[in-house]
Amino acid sequence: MLGSLDPLGMPLATDVLSGERADDGLYIPIIERIRSGLHKTGLLFVGDCKMSALDTRASLARHQDWYLSPLPLTGATAEAMDAWITAGVTKREAGELVRIWRTTDRGHEVLAAEGYEFERTCDAPGGAVDAAAWHERVMVVRSPMHADQQAAGLEKRLCHAETKLATLTPPRGRGKRQITAEATLMEAIALVLQEHRVDGLLSVAWEKQVEQTTQYVGRGRGSLNRAKRVIEKTRSHITQIARQADKIAALRQRFGWKAFVTKAGPKRLSLQDAVLCYRHAYRVERIFHRLKSRVQIAPLFVKLNEQIEGLTYLLTLGVRVLTVTEFVLRRSLEQAHASLSGLHPENKQKVTDKPTAERILKAFADVSLTIIKHATGEEIFRRLTPLSKLQEDILQRLGLGATLYAQLEIQAIGT
Repeated sequence: MLGSLDPLGMPLATDVLSGERADDGLYIPIIERIRSGLHKTGLLFVGDCKMSALDTRASLARHQDWYLSPLPLTGATAEAMDAWITAGVTKREAGELVRIWRTTDRGHEVLAAEGYEFERTCDAPGGAVDAAAWHERVMVVRSPMHADQQAAGLEKRLCHAETKLATLTPPRGRGKRQITAEATLMEAIALVLQEHRVDGLLSVAWEKQVEQTTQYVGRGRGSLNRAKRVIEKTRSHITQIARQADKIAALRQRFGWKAFVTKAGPKRLSLQDAVLCYRHAYRVERIFHRLKSRVQIAPLFVKLNEQIEGLTYLLTLGVRVLTVTEFVLRRSLEQAHASLSGLHPENKQKVTDKPTAERILKAFADVSLTIIKHATGEEIFRRLTPLSKLQEDILQRLGLGATLYAQLEIQAIGT
């Protein structure tokens, strides 16, 4: 469990917990630790949908802090979300939604989201007498990218359902099992529609087919006077699978919607700022990525809980070093309106003003200290790799150019 400071992305508080613990009750303790460490109120806490538990929001409101988190599609929110989306669709058709734009890395303006908001009153959980009610804003937002992803998922489910339905009634042939009872076919169709979550979006028509064959009664050859019997073979056969275009189009309009809640007012956090702020929550996920992929927190070759906790806390120190290095260099580049080249050996023409700490450290991978000793053990030569222009620029922007490396170089030459 991590609490980090944005936009630095610095881990402020870390808890090491067993995996079977529920997440909802972990937010208030770590929030209190962050608050006590920073010694100030009025902080904005951004978290996932589990942070939007009423107890957590009430605690933040009671301490005069702000929160921003999405609402989970459970309980009362699941019931109200349908009406919120309906209102959003109506406002979108009327052009009344607030459009939120963002700038890509290439400088292009793209539509990030669109939505509306309203205010509601929240009561203290459990009817607590000492906790006063507070007002919060509910922001109902539609993401075009999320809507496209959901639409692609729907199209995939529709195609799979159509293929599965077509195989229910194969043409007559050897080894091709036929469905004879109409009730059995209806049950199989309903099961396919339910399995692929396209119930009501596909219409299926079928017919009862009867094939009659005449045979002589008994054995032997037939004759004019020999008795005959008629054998009927029936099967239920799907004749048409059609998409309900109107229902599918109406469903597509309801894709991409999400509800957020915040105690901050519009002046403190506008709708656009709230959406873009939540989109930056990936920074805390980068911490977990660095723990797993950069400082190699797994696998753990320890057995005791104290060892697991101690190793995790130790490795978070490494993450802090990476975070500070990256932030300081990016801030220097932003203030100077500059960029660095040479951090991408695979593309020497590429420049960047947002280098990662991993790329920065990799730029110093060729630095080495060579020491030649006499057979008696006495040092007779020491050489430190001279810095390149890129390395000097990085150290200068990190505030280390004239101190750390220069002293090491002087010491190496003097020795």
